[in-house]
Amino acid sequence: MTVLIPFAGLSPVPWKNGGGSTIEIAIGPPDAGFEDFDWRVSLATIAEDGAFSQFPGVDRTLALVEGHGMTLQIDGEPSLISEAEPVAQFDGASEVSAKLSRGVTTDFNVMTRSERCYHQFGRRRLSGDSRFVTRADVTVLFLAEGDSLELSNDEERIGLVRYDAVVLDPDQTWNLEAGQATIFIVDINYHADEDDEEMYE
Repeated sequence: MTVLIPFAGLSPVPWKNGGGSTIEIAIGPPDAGFEDFDWRVSLATIAEDGAFSQFPGVDRTLALVEGHGMTLQIDGEPSLISEAEPVAQFDGASEVSAKLSRGVTTDFNVMTRSERCYHQFGRRRLSGDSRFVTRADVTVLFLAEGDSLELSNDEERIGLVRYDAVVLDPDQTWNLEAGQATIFIVDINYHADEDDEEMYE
């Protein structure tokens, strides 16, 4: 089922370590919390230097949305997040701290629990009309830049404004219409369970 998530209807929640806040965009299962989600997509505004929460058993991707970025210390190794290099991937169990480059930064976060599922992250610039095919178990599309985006197929037409997101089912083909925009695409796939694996042995 296609689910539109308007940013205007979302509220911030405290970080797991209490050091800041984040706006949860989507989570699976829908009633999950910090300790039992399969996957989670969120948007965080970092206003000061500090440590990230740790999530053992979770794979993370962070992408710069707005601001001048920051330097992450990931288990003691520096990783610069900037317009030139806007994406970082790391283990949720790592010790991570952020030092802002020049002021407040807004970041898109993806987390998947590695024993249950995994994710792939992509960025795509749009200009005019284009085609988009969903291939994962769950696809989250997020309008990172641009005033508006319209998705349509034979059955639905959905309008997004900046920071809105939509959760899409697999094996669908969509037409995307935008003036100038950047979308983030999160593909989430669940690991096959043992019963499924035995069918192919």
